[in-house]
Amino acid sequence: MRALRLVPLAAALALTGSCSAPPAGEAPAGHEAERPHIVLIMADDMGYTDIGCYGSEIRTPHLDALAEGGVRMTQFYNTSRCCPTRAALLTGLYSHQAGIGLMEGDRGTDAYRGILNRSCVTLAEALGEAGYATYMAGKWHVTNQWRPEGPKDSWPLGRGFERFYGTIRGAGSFWDPATLCRDDAYITPESDPELSSDGWYYTDAISDQAARYARDHLESREEPLFLYVAYTSAHWPMHAPESWIARYRGVYDEGYAPLRATRLERARRLGVLEDSWPLSSPTDDWAQNPHPAWDARNMETYAAMVSCMDAGIGRILETLEQAGALENTLVIYLQDNGACAEGMGRSSNEAKRQPDLEERMAADQLQPQIWPPMWTRDGEWVSTGPEVLAGPADSYVAYGRGWANASNTPFRGFKHDAYEGGLSTPLIVHWPARLGPAHAGSIVDPPAHLIDLMPTLLDAAGAAYPASYGGNAIQPMEGVSLLDAWAGSHLERTAPLAFEHHGNLALRDGRWKIVSQYRAKQPRTWELYDMEQDRTEQTNLAAQHPERLQAMVAAWQAWADRVGVREWPF
Repeated sequence: MRALRLVPLAAALALTGSCSAPPAGEAPAGHEAERPHIVLIMADDMGYTDIGCYGSEIRTPHLDALAEGGVRMTQFYNTSRCCPTRAALLTGLYSHQAGIGLMEGDRGTDAYRGILNRSCVTLAEALGEAGYATYMAGKWHVTNQWRPEGPKDSWPLGRGFERFYGTIRGAGSFWDPATLCRDDAYITPESDPELSSDGWYYTDAISDQAARYARDHLESREEPLFLYVAYTSAHWPMHAPESWIARYRGVYDEGYAPLRATRLERARRLGVLEDSWPLSSPTDDWAQNPHPAWDARNMETYAAMVSCMDAGIGRILETLEQAGALENTLVIYLQDNGACAEGMGRSSNEAKRQPDLEERMAADQLQPQIWPPMWTRDGEWVSTGPEVLAGPADSYVAYGRGWANASNTPFRGFKHDAYEGGLSTPLIVHWPARLGPAHAGSIVDPPAHLIDLMPTLLDAAGAAYPASYGGNAIQPMEGVSLLDAWAGSHLERTAPLAFEHHGNLALRDGRWKIVSQYRAKQPRTWELYDMEQDRTEQTNLAAQHPERLQAMVAAWQAWADRVGVREWPF
């Protein structure tokens, strides 16, 4: 199957500007290095069919154009949660090996310290050693040392980045993030000396700062750049400018089922799903929704957040294109986990309401909370639940399980889970100098994982992976380079891909996958799926293939013992 023709990149760049902030200025001509520039873009809490080129109705013309001119992977895996995904992406190791098997809390063993350890190197450290300039804009979320007074050696500048603008922790308001930083100093949108606070919105700020890093670098420096752009869209809370929400008014009034059916058909037509894979069972019935208008608004806001991010990606690409650098820039887009069914903010906090602040927060006063109870910078109480419409700064709402089920079309499961709905992400690659017209619009099916990004980027950069760094021995990489696979060659992998988070376990070995979901006070059971025939994991074959199941469980256990997995809960 072949995709519909999508918007060419040059046309897409002209379609949308900033969501609320002015677009980045024109980029001056820069220097194109023989080695590629690298731009690694990651979105937050989004499902497999949440962007246009994977089946969505959400308008993402810039990502669609990257896919039309590049390569899409259909079986790329994350870790199903934010912190461990970022650890694996940054280090080329399984997250347990990097010290973040769970989240940023210290659980008392090396695999669960909640902070990147010193027996790994980050992409920024490895590429910096190879002569790359390194920049980051967005969400860090791989440290438990987040207090303003420090220590800060585990912040981006302490792990190889020359410049950083973004948030140290995860989640939080898009209008006033609690842990916003410039380099090693906390700031607020109003106290930042560099970006204007007029119409400030975090997604725009990430995009504009990333474009500025690229523009300034291409104007003044000869070496190639590595730019890591880690958006918080579309993580809760559902915050977006009203003008963008209005673009989706009425789109979601019919609810979950029609959306899932439409996305399934589109994704099949685009070639990112096989026609034979059935749609997973629905989790929610729109007819039983007590607040349909409110939930339609939640999804409208979610869609606005995604489109706003796409517009910002367009501004980054425009900066590269105007500098003549896009041809030899390796651009990668992916998402940190599947869609999120968490209920944050979906029940009312009206009974706990406290008076609005008597005075507005000072320009340099840090927002003390990343989630309610909290106030806006203007002193208004932040409300949750169906009494409040998503979007503005005084709301804090997640879009809920029914919409997450639609975002993950056609898969079962969500963020946290070991099913495909938790682990699967789009992955788009655009690099005209290496993957030219012969590969434009192609689809690559072999399973791959975050651990493959370190060897891939080092391969692209002609860089070596260090055996030691900063006086510390460094663990060997776990993954394989994907460069040849993107060009259509067979992907050679000697070990299965393994997963563990919150006691949710999986192993992918060729066409076969085993899954074990944690269920409190119930004995652990394993399921077996044939992913060529049943990617949506509808038919458990464990009883039909007991020997294969047993061998794969043993392989998972050997991996778990090697990387330090502990039985959940602990």
